[in-house]
Amino acid sequence: MANTMTNAEVKRLVIQHWERRAADFDERPNHGLHSDAQHQAWREVLGRLAGPDPLRMLDVGCGTGFLALLLAELGHQVDGIDLATEMLERARAKAAAAGLTVYFQTGDAEAPDAPDGTYDLVVERHVIWTLPDPPRAVRSWLRVLRPGGRMVLIEGSGGIRQGQEMPAEYAEIYGQLPFSTDRSSERLTAFLQDQGVVDLVVEPLMDPVLWGSANTGQRYAIIGRKPRYRDALPMRSA
Repeated sequence: MANTMTNAEVKRLVIQHWERRAADFDERPNHGLHSDAQHQAWREVLGRLAGPDPLRMLDVGCGTGFLALLLAELGHQVDGIDLATEMLERARAKAAAAGLTVYFQTGDAEAPDAPDGTYDLVVERHVIWTLPDPPRAVRSWLRVLRPGGRMVLIEGSGGIRQGQEMPAEYAEIYGQLPFSTDRSSERLTAFLQDQGVVDLVVEPLMDPVLWGSANTGQRYAIIGRKPRYRDALPMRSA
C-alpha cells in the first residue's frame, strides 16, 4: 500500500487502535503493574531518573497512566496527555482509586498545549514509535521544558517487521511511522542529538522484574537535557 495518508489520517488510525486496546491494556505484564516487586522496581528506577526534588512533569502519550501515577506517588506534580480518551478515563479512575492527584487531559504528544518552559521533566514510555512526526514531537517537548530541563524516553529496540502479523490499523500505516521498525538506542540517541537535545545518556532497563517477564531485545531509558542559554553562547577567544 502506498504511503499517501496525511499525518492526521495516520493519527486517526493510531487513536482508533489504542481506544480499542484500552479495556485490556493493563492486563499485559509489560503494560500494567502486576506485583509488589514490579511496582517497587519501577519506583526505584523512576526515583533515580527523576531525582529527589519535587518537579513539575509532563507524561506525553500517558495511556492508562503508568508513568504519571508512579511519579505522582514519588511526590511530583504530573500532567498526562493522550489522544485516546478511553485510556485517559482508565488513568483517571486509577488515580482516584489510589488517592493521587494527576491532571489527565486530551492532548497530542506531538504538540503539547502548554506554555514555553512549563516543565522540569518530560517523560514518555513506548510512545515515539506511534508518532508520524517525531521531530515535531521532540521540538515541542523541548519548547515546554524550562532551560536545562530534562526528558526521559523509556523505550525498547523491538519494532514492527514487514510481513509480521499486526493490528489492522498498523498494517495500513507502519511505513509512515519512522520509529516503528527500529528503535535501537543508538538510532534514537542520534535522532535526539540532531533535534538539539544535549547530555544524552542511555541507561539499560533489562531487569525482568520491571517487565513482568523475561526480556526480549534491548530495553532502555534515554535521558537528555534542553540546553541552557549559556550552552548556546559562542566561546570567547582568549
